[in-house]
Amino acid sequence: MKSGTVAVVGRANAGKSTLVNVLVGEKVAIVSPKPQTTRDRIYGVLTTDGYQIVFEDTPGIYKAQTVLNSRMQRAAESTAKETDVILFVVDGHTGLKDEDLNLARKFAKIGAPMVVAFTKTDIMPKENIPEELVKLAEIEGIDEIVPVSARKGRNVKELLEVLLKYLPEGDYVFDPNAISDKSEKFMIAEIMREKILLKYDREIPHGVAITVNEFSQRKNGIYDISLDIVCEKENHKAILIGKQGKALKEVSSFARESMEKFLEAKVFLTTYVKVKENWRDRANLLKEYGYSNDNLGSGND
Repeated sequence: MKSGTVAVVGRANAGKSTLVNVLVGEKVAIVSPKPQTTRDRIYGVLTTDGYQIVFEDTPGIYKAQTVLNSRMQRAAESTAKETDVILFVVDGHTGLKDEDLNLARKFAKIGAPMVVAFTKTDIMPKENIPEELVKLAEIEGIDEIVPVSARKGRNVKELLEVLLKYLPEGDYVFDPNAISDKSEKFMIAEIMREKILLKYDREIPHGVAITVNEFSQRKNGIYDISLDIVCEKENHKAILIGKQGKALKEVSSFARESMEKFLEAKVFLTTYVKVKENWRDRANLLKEYGYSNDNLGSGND
């Protein structure tokens, strides 16, 4: 059988997580229209009778400004160097940028088979597609290019068929019944962060970490979940909470609905907001909040 890993890489907000969710057929990564949504290397597992593909969704590439961001970039690069196939995702809607081309050349030099997914073709001018594809095709080291629309499901099956061509023969990498390497507790924290990304503007969502203090299930099936929303400044805390707690209540209700859908059970959710100044540049807090080098990828600060 075919079995192996596919590193999903590209610029921030190119649509990597959305594409992985569609390819796997389950939500294994949170999505939002903002960059920096994916912070961890997340495995999404697709298993059939004939193959198993382990998609490694990586943080988007962008200019690093904090220790956390720097670690996220190294996670993407180290993942690509250890994989069977590189799936480079390009946002067709925003148009092909010089940064896309430079990144594609960089990843192509790694030497692994490289497939480009040219995404969001459903919302871009169709007449622009051929010219953009030609620019990508001129890059040495790119094996194939597949225009896709994850939102519409266009060419997703064709993309899978292309990826399978480059995967080796082998045994299962993960349990055949698994769809991700992440725990339910991890996904609960990610769901909360996703809703904050969707609700709040500006820098606030990117300076937020989520820690789960309680994650337990009663005999009647209801989950008791208590979590902290950690931000970097007192004025950010005030915005997160809102007047008379209205904003926090709204985002918590938004998150609870998604948690109940994910867990397929009722959820009793309690949320608190705490301030830890500049936590994204403090190694001890990065480790405490789950953003250690071991979780994100190899490399030294």
